[in-house]
Parts: sequence; structure tokens; C-alpha cells
Amino acid sequence: MKGPLFNSAIILTGMYLALKFILPLLTAPLPSMLISLYMLLTLSALMIFYTMSGTSLDEFMGPIARFLSGENQVGIAKPARLLVLVVFPLLVGWQTYTKLAPSDQPPAENRTIHPAPPGEFVGLANPYPKTPENIMMGKGLYAAYCSPCHGANFDGKGPAAPGFNPPPANFADPGTIAQLQESYLFWRIKKGGVGLPVEGMPWKSAMPRWEKELPDEFIWKIIMGEYDGAHQSPRTWEEEE
Repeated sequence: MKGPLFNSAIILTGMYLALKFILPLLTAPLPSMLISLYMLLTLSALMIFYTMSGTSLDEFMGPIARFLSGENQVGIAKPARLLVLVVFPLLVGWQTYTKLAPSDQPPAENRTIHPAPPGEFVGLANPYPKTPENIMMGKGLYAAYCSPCHGANFDGKGPAAPGFNPPPANFADPGTIAQLQESYLFWRIKKGGVGLPVEGMPWKSAMPRWEKELPDEFIWKIIMGEYDGAHQSPRTWEEEE
């Protein structure tokens, strides 16, 4: 229970716990793909560090080689080796089978693409006039905070978009924000993916909870900039009626 291998396991475990459980308490939950990327980078850094010399490489790989080869194993080490060599392939095969095997079972629950917002957000109106100055300010804020994911052309093709599943919304598509009221966008931007109700599962949004960084004024003006930049108009209560 000591040495480079044990230290690496502690570092990787601590990194995963920090990214998965501690960081969301301070900011917003990270997408699973981003967590996997950080873990891979951490593992790569450890491997580079422990392979910088022959001595450190022997200290790191030695326990693994002795365990797999059965060299000088006594007591519980030998049955543990056999257990790993038998159980690990079985677990990999079982997981592969469960992922690929067809199933006729319905999903646990139906997903609503646009779930209803909480009551306090229903019917809210943008309190800021749609002046050229406010729209330009909204576009500037959009470029700073939103365009990395939703794209400079409001088409959901920002430089960070390929890293998310589901992908960021394409505002230029008439099936997205053109079908929604401004109050709905205000709720979604303010509360982010963590604010979605259970019917928004299983594909929750990765959008941050922007209320922690942006005041309501900025959010409303970003909404103006999104509609104007995407050449769309928000849905109104008159259209609902």
C-alpha cells in the first residue's frame, strides 16, 4: 500500500471526486466527456512523470508485472491474481453485451424536449426596451459568454460544440427559440442544465447556471441579441391564444 502505483491511484481518485462532486458545488456540473478528458490528462501526466527514468519506471511497473506474472506470490496474492484474470474479462464481456444487446423494454420515462418552466418564470416579459443599443450590448455579451458553444453565427457550431451531447441549440433553426417565449429562454439561461426538471432527462443540457455570473439585465439583453442575430422573433402570448 505504498509506492508510485498507490500514489497514482490516490491522485486519480482525488481528481475524479473533485471534478464529479466538489467542483459542481462551486460552479456548474462538468459534462462527463470533459471529466474523462481531465482524467486522461492526469493519467498521462502521471505516466510521463514515472517513466522519466529507468528507476522510477521499475518502481511503477514492478508491482503490476509481479502481480500478473505470479512472481513470488504467497498467501492471498495468488488467488487474488486468478480472480482478477478471470473476473475482469467476464465483467468487460458482460458490460459489452449489455450495451450492445437489443432490448424491447421501453425507456424508464419519456423525455420532454422543452419542459415547462417553474411558475415564477411563466409570463415574464423582457423589462428592457429593444433599442439598438441594448441589442448590440446583448450581442456583445453573447459573443463573450455564449458563442463558444452556440457559435458566432448562432447556429450551434461554436468551437466547443463537438464536446457536448446533446449539442448546443441552433438558434437559427426556426424550430428552436422561434417556438419559445422570452421568459422560457430567461429561465433556461438563468438556471442552466442543472435547473431542468426530471422530465428533461435522460439527456440533460450542459449549459452553465448563468445566474451565478450574470445579472438578470445581462441575461435579458443576451436574449435580445440571440433573437436579432438569429433573425427570429420570440413567441408571444397572442400567438399562444
